[in-house]
Amino acid sequence: MGASPLADRLDVIDVVNRYATALDARDWDLLDLVFAPDVKAEFGRTCAGCEAVKELVRGMLGGCGPTQHLLANHRVEVAGDEASCISSVRAFHAGRGPVEGQTYELFGEYHDRLRRTGAGWRIASRRMVVLHELGTRAVLRG
Repeated sequence: MGASPLADRLDVIDVVNRYATALDARDWDLLDLVFAPDVKAEFGRTCAGCEAVKELVRGMLGGCGPTQHLLANHRVEVAGDEASCISSVRAFHAGRGPVEGQTYELFGEYHDRLRRTGAGWRIASRRMVVLHELGTRAVLRG
């Protein structure tokens, strides 16, 4: 069992926000502090395992210049050593190289299930729901 309901809630939000920090900094190793080793994730494509998630997001951001992933409106529910969090996301991607000057932006939600581990909260499953898109997805290709 965790410290307190408020501490658990804040820890869950910190883990979810850490994902955005890792992507924008291109700090792929930081994702080890976000996802459980056996995570199941759906970002339009489904993958399993933290290494597979790293490979997927690294590939999607391969054609990008600067990015900014903003997360807000976290709806967190904690039940013992399991939690759920739905977060609003606005992600901006600027192109580089052959797609320089083009952008891709999405508005959506992350639907996460988390579990408490010996190393803290980790996302065990994530589903991204895209609600609206602007620009071109070509920016996401390396």
